[in-house]
Amino acid sequence: MTRLRILAQHRCVVIMAVICAGSFGALALFGPWWAWLLVPLGVAAQLLNEYNLHRHVFHLSPPRRQWAFDLLYQAHYGHHDFPTNHALFFVPIWVALPMLAGNFALVWAVAWVFGAAQPFWIALAIVPAGGVAMFLVYEWFHMTAHLTLPKSAVSRRVTRLHNQHHFRDFSKWFHVSPGGEIIDRAMGTEIDKETLKQQQRQTFIRTLGMRPDDPRLVAARQRFASKYGLSAAEIAVAARGGSDVTS
Repeated sequence: MTRLRILAQHRCVVIMAVICAGSFGALALFGPWWAWLLVPLGVAAQLLNEYNLHRHVFHLSPPRRQWAFDLLYQAHYGHHDFPTNHALFFVPIWVALPMLAGNFALVWAVAWVFGAAQPFWIALAIVPAGGVAMFLVYEWFHMTAHLTLPKSAVSRRVTRLHNQHHFRDFSKWFHVSPGGEIIDRAMGTEIDKETLKQQQRQTFIRTLGMRPDDPRLVAARQRFASKYGLSAAEIAVAARGGSDVTS
């Protein structure tokens, strides 16, 4: 119940869940039978999307302009800065919805250009059905990885690998969803067991290599303190480099 309560408090998760449920409902009531065969393709595509968005967008070098840094801070930097803050667990709605719309339009356009029959149903099955379902799986496991609650064997493995990304090397293990680690291994962003034994945690790991008292970080923390419920004490600790708590 704790997990569901936290999920229900985040607008993006609720909206995406409604879109996903509506897509499956439309497929069941009006869609061609063969469209269901494309849903797993959407799941696989979202695993790739999860990896690429996390690695190549959320981990961009910190922008010099404060307004651009603030966007990236809300999208992901803030989550590393305060990894146990519930409000920072989830992808913002202004990232998720444009990605959904763009991917839907892209799949629809490609299907139409290649003369596929019923391109709308192809796009619906791949993006808001299979893709968004996998997105919700990601949000569930990512949230679970940051909560101190009883976990299944799968959740414990996700937590262990994701903690390596947060607290050992932020340039590794970009996947979160179960099964996504195959992409990290293929792309060379995994940490093997032998390397893990010898590797030291990165300097300023909680701030993705930035000095914890960088003016951009200081400004972002102050600007979004009320939005994310950050206390003055938490902000002061973050400015000193955070702690080693890895819940």
